[in-house]
Amino acid sequence: MGIDAYKMNEDETCKRFVLPALRAAGWSEKQIRPQYRINDGRLVPTRRRHKRGAALAADYVLEYIPDVPIAVVEAKRYRISEENGVEQARRYARKLGLSFAYATNGRNIVEIDFRAEKPAIRSIARFPTPDELWSRFLRDQGVRGTETGEELMSAPYDYTLRNTDNTVKRPRYYQRVAITRALAALARNERRILLVLATGTGKTMLALQLVARLSQVPGAFGGRKPRVLYLADRNMLIDDPKDRYFLPVFGEDDVHKIGGGRAKRGRKIYFALYQSLEQGDAQAELFREYPSDYFDVVIVDECHRGSASSDSRWRKVLEHFAPAVQIGLTATPVRDGVKKTDTYEYFGNPVYTYSLRDGIEDGFLSPYRVRRVRLNVDMQGYRPKPGEKDLYGREIPDDLYGPKEFERVMVILERTETAAQYLIDYLRKNAEDGRLGKTLVFCENNEHAGRMRTALHNIASEEVAVLPDFVKRITSADAPHVGESL
Repeated sequence: MGIDAYKMNEDETCKRFVLPALRAAGWSEKQIRPQYRINDGRLVPTRRRHKRGAALAADYVLEYIPDVPIAVVEAKRYRISEENGVEQARRYARKLGLSFAYATNGRNIVEIDFRAEKPAIRSIARFPTPDELWSRFLRDQGVRGTETGEELMSAPYDYTLRNTDNTVKRPRYYQRVAITRALAALARNERRILLVLATGTGKTMLALQLVARLSQVPGAFGGRKPRVLYLADRNMLIDDPKDRYFLPVFGEDDVHKIGGGRAKRGRKIYFALYQSLEQGDAQAELFREYPSDYFDVVIVDECHRGSASSDSRWRKVLEHFAPAVQIGLTATPVRDGVKKTDTYEYFGNPVYTYSLRDGIEDGFLSPYRVRRVRLNVDMQGYRPKPGEKDLYGREIPDDLYGPKEFERVMVILERTETAAQYLIDYLRKNAEDGRLGKTLVFCENNEHAGRMRTALHNIASEEVAVLPDFVKRITSADAPHVGESL
């Protein structure tokens, strides 16, 4: 006795109709990714804890090569109209940066075409084949017909890195979209590429996978693997990517940190501080020991800082390596005419942007609530008493000091202690199971951070007795052990 199709649930509809239709179009089991999880689900704060909303998951994502989605399929049960899946399919496809999505109930198929020149929703008789969709994908990226472009877009990801549970550390969906956009821009011979992603969303992982895929296409770099320069202005931004990401994947023979006044060659991936490359006098700066065309790709981390300014002393490093493809990474692009700082003027408009709001909505970043606390001295200002002296015995100039001067021109220890007391009281009140939440306190400078550490350490004596490193200063002055005990 046959099964009544109109009584089937969605899972049965998929097994009996949707999957056979995809296989008939030539899609293999490896190319059909069922229940494709897109995000983690938004974190929703509650009074004491938080709960996580439902994660977004597409019924199926179609991939031509592993981890390169090219279309979404949203399925509905046999008796429900396929039109009911259109909005879901559109939503998922937009997040994944795709031009095509499909909604089906096993009887009918609707194709949602996002291409700018002719966006459309139309009924089709069958699913497109893998080669048909891949050809459309390449055309949409502007690389169809170029051998190098197609090789770049089909280059595989690297799966060396592992999570703490020993599962493969795969790039998140937005990292894959950013990498795809960057590869396409490079294939179109664009020389400056800007990627804007919110802090904490994994720009280092993105950079690693981008370099890994580029390294699989020697044809794009004269028949050899590309030479890459990874630039930043702080040791933490160099050492962490080098040690935790690039060394495990590429090995010590291919990875090198430039320093010590020596321009070492023969490696594939170089890490450098702007400051290190500037060593030497104006005519013999270290970076000039490398020919201007030595590097094929220059990755600029936190590119909104020094290099974005037209008169920056670091801009000359980028200008020297102008023949290379230069990829800027930042969470906060800058446009400031007064300071002559313009990230967009140098790198152009971003090929991809993943905002703080996106990260919070997806559940990859924690939401925040603003709690505005105003100290009396901040609202009223501080005027020293006649003849009042500072800690060094110098008379304090008579003036009304406000928040802009505090911790820069004027230090008021009582203000620091009051702020520290409020913070510890607040954390204790909102502790979960007696455990205070991990907290980051931003300070004006290293000295201010030291004073705040001392104040918090003394006020939180109960917690410090149990955990000696309960309060820890983490500044450049505390390197190289800045990350220990965190």
